[in-house]
Amino acid sequence: MNKDESLYIAGPNCFWPRGGNTLQSYREYSLFHEFKVSLPGDPKPAEEKANAKPWDEMTKKERGAGILKNCADSMETTTIIIANLDNYRGFSPDGGTIFEIGMAYAKEAKCYAYTRDIRPIGEKYTGIKWTADYAIDERGNKVPNHDLPFSVDVLGSCKIIEGNYFDALNLVMADIKEESKDKAKRAKAAEKVSVESTVKSDKPIVYFCDFDRYNDNVAEKYAEVKALLEKYGFTAYVPTDPCPGVEEVDCGDDRYAQVYNEFDRYQQHVRNCDIILADLNDFYGYEPNADVSFECGMAFQLNKKMYAFMDDIGRMIDRVPNKGEENGCKDINNMGVENFDAPVNLMFGSSFKFLDGSLEEVVRKMAEDLKA
Repeated sequence: MNKDESLYIAGPNCFWPRGGNTLQSYREYSLFHEFKVSLPGDPKPAEEKANAKPWDEMTKKERGAGILKNCADSMETTTIIIANLDNYRGFSPDGGTIFEIGMAYAKEAKCYAYTRDIRPIGEKYTGIKWTADYAIDERGNKVPNHDLPFSVDVLGSCKIIEGNYFDALNLVMADIKEESKDKAKRAKAAEKVSVESTVKSDKPIVYFCDFDRYNDNVAEKYAEVKALLEKYGFTAYVPTDPCPGVEEVDCGDDRYAQVYNEFDRYQQHVRNCDIILADLNDFYGYEPNADVSFECGMAFQLNKKMYAFMDDIGRMIDRVPNKGEENGCKDINNMGVENFDAPVNLMFGSSFKFLDGSLEEVVRKMAEDLKA
C-alpha cells in the first residue's frame, strides 16, 4: 500500500548536532514501511553525478545551487512531505522547511508536519506585550494570529501533528489505509483548490509578498507599492487584495475556517502571478516570515520569476551570530549556520535574485533585469 508513495522528509535537522543520524533513522523507519524516501540534498543519480563538478571544486554558491537542484529533483516524484515545524533560531520554524512545504503543496503532494509545541504563538513568543485587545511585538506591530500555533499558509496547507516524526508517519499510514477504503465507496462530491490562474493582464503580474499584510495601517503602504509597480509597467497584487476566483467567506468565529479562506487567497495570488517580489528580511529571530517562505516555495515550484529584497544582502554567516568558519559556523546552540555566500537559507539564496536599496530602486532594478 505504501509502495506507491514517495516521501520527502523536510526539516533543519541537518544543522543539529548529530542531526544526520536523526535523519537517517527517519529514512530507515520509513523504508521499513515500504515508502520511497528522499531527504533534502540527496545526491543526484550516479550517472548524472559522474558528470558534475566535484564538491571541493565548487564555489559556495554553486554548492547551494546544487543542493537546491537535488531538492527540486526529489520533489518532482514526491507524493507526501513530512516537515519538522519545531522552533529554529527564535520561536519560528525554519524558513527553508516552509519553502519546501510550499513546493510540495504547489505540486499537489499531501502535506504533513509535526511539532513538539502546538501552543498558540501568543504563548510561545516571549517578546509579546499585551493590550486589552491584541498582542504587539518588539517593533510595535500586532502579532499576527497570536491565537493560532502557526502561520496561515502553514495551517492551510498541512495536517499538523503534535509529537515527533514517527507520530506523523503513523498518521500518514493511517490516512493511506482510509484512502484505500474510499476507493470502494460511491462517488462523492469533493471541491479542489483551483490550480489555474484566475486573472489575465496584458502586463506582467507581480505578487508583492511581504509580512506587513498583518498590520492594520498597511493600506496606505500597499497603495504606494502598487502605484510604484504600475509606474514601471507591472500589474500588481498584494496579499490583502481580493483574489478573483476566491470567495470571501463569512466564517463567523470559526478561526480555522477563517485561516483556510485567507490561505486560499494567498496561494491563488501566487498561482496568478508571473513574478514574485518577496520581502525576506528577518521576521522573528533570524528566519523569514512563514507565510512569505511558503509562498516563495510555491512560486519556485510553479516556475515563477523570483526576486527578493532585504536590508542586508550580504552573507548569512555575517548576519547570524556564529563561531566563525574555522569552527564550522556553529551558533550558540552548536547548530550550523549555512555558509553558501547567500543572505538567507539556500532554498531562497539559490532561487532568488536579491536586490537592495529603497523600494523604488528595487522595483527599478527588477524592471531593468527583466528587460535585459
